[in-house]
Amino acid sequence: MALGSTVHRFKVQLSDADRGVYEQLDLRAAQHPSETPAYLVTRLLAYCLSYEEGITFTQGLQNTEQPAIWIKTPDERTIAWIEIGTPSAERLHKASKACPRVIVYTHHDPQLLRREAARSAIHRIDQIEVFAPASTLVQQLVDRLERNITWELVRSGGQLYVTVAGTTVEGELQQLSLAP
Repeated sequence: MALGSTVHRFKVQLSDADRGVYEQLDLRAAQHPSETPAYLVTRLLAYCLSYEEGITFTQGLQNTEQPAIWIKTPDERTIAWIEIGTPSAERLHKASKACPRVIVYTHHDPQLLRREAARSAIHRIDQIEVFAPASTLVQQLVDRLERNITWELVRSGGQLYVTVAGTTVEGELQQLSLAP
């Protein structure tokens, strides 16, 4: 018998001073059985740190033709394709040809993503945005992961501060380039 997804509810007080975005978010994210907790945490960070009108979680791992997250206009045009982890060079090439903005949030060693990107030509590689939250931050959030959780997430000066149950964890949000 196949395992079903686990639904997590996140209440997030978002204060993104770097982008001037301040929102209260009430999110439900289904964790696919093959999805690691680190992937789920990074996916939630990606959603919050890319938040704008039209952002939604997709079917993700259940539909390989979709990114983990996308941003669409009211007329259903995809304007941002957001991947998590270490997507293949072929996937990044396809996304970059199909969408004006491609963003990757990786919870792995960023060098893995750079090596993958060097494997073959990627359309507009210099315009792909790559962010890597500190692995210690991701792990501390994984250690505090529950089915219902409240975060206070602050981004300021490239640093992330997340308060969970009265404890604040912090780490850098590194921005990288895939261009050689």
